Amino acid sequence: MKHFDHNAHHHGFLLRQVPADARTALDVGCGAGAFAAALAARGLTVTAVDRHVEPAAAGVLFRRADVLVDDLGGPYDFVSCLATLHHLPLEPGLRRLRSLVRPGGVLAVLGLAREEGLLDRAASLASVPLNLAARLVRDDPVHAAPVTDPEQSLREVRAVADRVVPGARFRRRLFWRYSMIWRRPSADTFPDRISL
Repeated sequence: MKHFDHNAHHHGFLLRQVPADARTALDVGCGAGAFAAALAARGLTVTAVDRHVEPAAAGVLFRRADVLVDDLGGPYDFVSCLATLHHLPLEPGLRRLRSLVRPGGVLAVLGLAREEGLLDRAASLASVPLNLAARLVRDDPVHAAPVTDPEQSLREVRAVADRVVPGARFRRRLFWRYSMIWRRPSADTFPDRISL
């Protein structure tokens, strides 16, 4: 039986965000490596990093690393961060992700946010029957990575993003996720220092 994975449900959308001329990609918090493998299957040279899980993804350079402190190379044409940003201190984490994107490159975040207000609750309720139906057909995956509830609401994440990655596009998504897509300007003058 095929596993059901809330993040994998959004892989198609995220893959469509990869720039047409992209050659390199970094997948931060890669988990078992499914998305990193999908990037590699598109012909990209992919580096995948995680602090907890050793993926088994063919064609991917895996590094056990901490995104905030370790040298991850780059910059990259495409940086993905799936269900990981809420594990990091928000502003330093987002600044670090930004620093890994080359001018003209794309940062794609699939995030989790704390529910706040009626719109968040409505989106959450819409996911419940779909989640139950999907699990009737597919199993839940076995997670080796830590699970943490998000502390920030989507409103709070957007406020930080407005400062750090201005112009990022946000969208609420099914299965308790949001997407944030940001293209780094070609003539970018942002300082890329991070402070914890």
